[in-house]
Parts: sequence; structure tokens; C-alpha cells
Amino acid sequence: MRTPIIAGNWKMNKNVSEALELVKELKAIERNKKVETVLCVPFTNLWQVKSEIEGTDIKLGAQNMHWEESGAYTGEVSPLMLKEIGVDYVILGHSERRQYFNEIDETVNKKVKTALEKGIYPIICVGETLEEREVNKEKEVVERQVLKALEGIDTSDIEKIVIAYEPIWAIGTGRTASSSEANDMIKFIRETVEGKFGKVSNDMRIQYGGSVKPNNVSEIMAESDIDGALVGGASLKAEDFAKLINY
Repeated sequence: MRTPIIAGNWKMNKNVSEALELVKELKAIERNKKVETVLCVPFTNLWQVKSEIEGTDIKLGAQNMHWEESGAYTGEVSPLMLKEIGVDYVILGHSERRQYFNEIDETVNKKVKTALEKGIYPIICVGETLEEREVNKEKEVVERQVLKALEGIDTSDIEKIVIAYEPIWAIGTGRTASSSEANDMIKFIRETVEGKFGKVSNDMRIQYGGSVKPNNVSEIMAESDIDGALVGGASLKAEDFAKLINY
């Protein structure tokens, strides 16, 4: 049985005091303990948020990392730095990283391998543009992203990986893939993983992301293959985020 996982991606939002206020509010709200809760916060908040969630079931996530342990990579953050803070998860290959910072499948793959080596669970983002969906290339695109990201990964590590299906046309637009559309693609992703790694694909958790809100999360989570959500805007208010966890 796969444990549902709801992860909040704060993106470039919240200074330290705002972050601590949100976490304190979230801790005060009763949450479903059968759902894994992850906060993926900006680098500047990681240390303080880790201290604030100490002793709770809330997990800490970063939004990116470099694949090298150290070196002349100005502006980058290494996996060892994240590990020292106590980061549990890291988002890799988010469409905004791909779109604005030239992230490519090959670098996502390097980061996935390093994250696993260092004991950090990767949340790998995949998804198609509206143009790709309109010409019926969405599965071709997603299949390529999944297989490239998992290239060279050992079968024993597959269950440590979370994949987040985030159709780019639904991120921050208010548009959401229908629950059946999202489930169909997530089922396809699981079949793609099974084709390469076998039945261990049944142990991999696959989230949906793209304008998930309190008013649509129940419908999304009722689908057969959706194991959680990677949430942007709705994770920036403790009350809204708690409603997602308590779907």
C-alpha cells in the first residue's frame, strides 16, 4: 500500500519570519497522520524550518540541488549541504527550472543519481506543454522525461523516488487536468516504469501537480493511481495546505 504524499512547493516565496509563522500555524492544525507531509521551502528557510518541525511528522524538502558535492559552481547548493541541514526530499526537474534555467533531462538524471547516493529522496517533475498536448505528443514527451530521469538507476532505488506529473499548462494557471486525465497519465507513467524496472513500479509513488486546491483535491485523490499532490499556491497558507492533507 503506497503512502499518500502531499508536498508543498513554496517556490520563491516566504522570508524566514513568514516561513516560521506558516509552519507554526500548520503544526497547530490536526492533520491526517496517514498522509506524508513535505514542505519544500527556499534555501534560505531550510535551517529554520527544520528546527521548527523537529519532533513532528512533517518532512523537509529543497527545491533544487547540484549534482556535485562541491566545486566552482557559484550560486549552487550541494547535496551534502542539504544533507547536513536534514533535508529529506528534493524537487528535481521542475518545469520552471527547465523553462527558465535551461535544465535538461541529462542534468536531471545526474541530480537524481546524486540525491539517491546521499540519502535524499528525489521528487522528479515531468509534464507536457499545452502545444505538445494539442498535437497528441503528451505521452511521448512524458515517457522520454521519465526514462531519461531514471537512466542508470538501480531497481532497488525505484521505491525511494517520487514522480510528480505536472502538465505545464496547468501550473499556476488555474487550469487543472481533469482527475481522469491526470490518472490516465499517471497510470501511463507507472506502466513506463514497469516496462523498464518491473513490478517495483507498484511501490513508486506518483503525484499530480497543477492548480491543486482544497476544492478539487478530493476528486483528484480518489483516482486509482494518484498517490498525492505537489502543490504550489495552495501550500502558502497553512489552513489551505492542511485541507489538502486532510482530503
